[in-house]
Amino acid sequence: MSEKRRDNKGRVLKDGESQRKNGTYDYRYTDIHKKRRCIYAKTLAELRQKESDIQRDLADGVDYAAGEITVAELVDRYIKLKRGLKQNSMRAYSSAVNRVHAAPFGQLKIRTVKLSDAKGWFVDLHDSGIKQNTISVLQSVVRPAFEMAVDDDIIRKNPFKFKLAEVVPNDAFVRDALTKEQQKKYLQFIRDYGNDNYYDDIVILLGTGLRVSELYGLTRPDIDFERRCIYVRHQLCRTAEKPYFITEPKTKSGIRCIPMTDSVYMAFRRVLRDRGSPKVEMLVDGYTGFVFLDKDGKPKVGMHLQNYMRGMQRKYVELFGNTLPKVTPHVLRHTFCTNAQQAGLDVKSLQYLMGHSNASVTLDVYTHSNYESVEKAFEQVAANL
Repeated sequence: MSEKRRDNKGRVLKDGESQRKNGTYDYRYTDIHKKRRCIYAKTLAELRQKESDIQRDLADGVDYAAGEITVAELVDRYIKLKRGLKQNSMRAYSSAVNRVHAAPFGQLKIRTVKLSDAKGWFVDLHDSGIKQNTISVLQSVVRPAFEMAVDDDIIRKNPFKFKLAEVVPNDAFVRDALTKEQQKKYLQFIRDYGNDNYYDDIVILLGTGLRVSELYGLTRPDIDFERRCIYVRHQLCRTAEKPYFITEPKTKSGIRCIPMTDSVYMAFRRVLRDRGSPKVEMLVDGYTGFVFLDKDGKPKVGMHLQNYMRGMQRKYVELFGNTLPKVTPHVLRHTFCTNAQQAGLDVKSLQYLMGHSNASVTLDVYTHSNYESVEKAFEQVAANL
């Protein structure tokens, strides 16, 4: 009978176990793919804990060896399998992937990541100044990546299956709709102190609820003065890598026709009257004749208006103090939606105008009620009781 192998402390070693010359231990086994594997540990107790995990995983069909890949490697594998992403989505995903690679968390082996680790990472990110919206994008990448690992029998549970709001507070900028009085005050301020080249842009956004990328994507054929309507069929976008490019609306519901109010109709007339005729009309992905041009005769993009409105906000505060809420292009969209809802427009029609695929978004996110609007609505209902 052969003598049993022992370590330098006289302890009997099991099949597959051995002690190396430097005193550490290793264990050799065959994985679920019939490949020979080897793991290492500083102590025999640590090695046998790993052995126990491996045997349990082998019995359940979990690929222990694949669990040795890092979080960053797993995310890379997931992203490579994604297809059909729009450019804006791909840009957001790429930023999230870069953040994973740059973080020490990204170098952890996925089989070692626990629920508390995942939550702790998000808390650390928030404490370092990262906003909840950014962390939410990050979760939209790592959560399905880990779910893929579960489906592939690499790990047992997805540590990112939790609600972000349970861990990180919602610190996003709250976009309150402007009241009627605030709308008048803001437009008058822009007219008195601002640049005429942007006044009509703001009037149109306030009167249509268009996204700023939809507004600046409009070309001459999209404006129908005879029917007094606007055809929304594409958006004009810009990134640091790509100055101009055309994308489809955010959802299929974004393709729509928006009627013009009198103020919007006159604003478009003024824009086209003052537009001028550039020597060369810029061509972007097959589209030309953009309605809104900058001082150089090139199509405006959202960044132009956002920068302009930020500057005007600072000027307003200097002159009049904080007597108006922060106004952005998206606040104008909120305000339009709230105005339409309070005027009695039915939900489905409002959903169509806003280009939403889900009516709950229209009501829950883009409309704001106050006591006066509720009181007025109740009076109308009470009259019929």
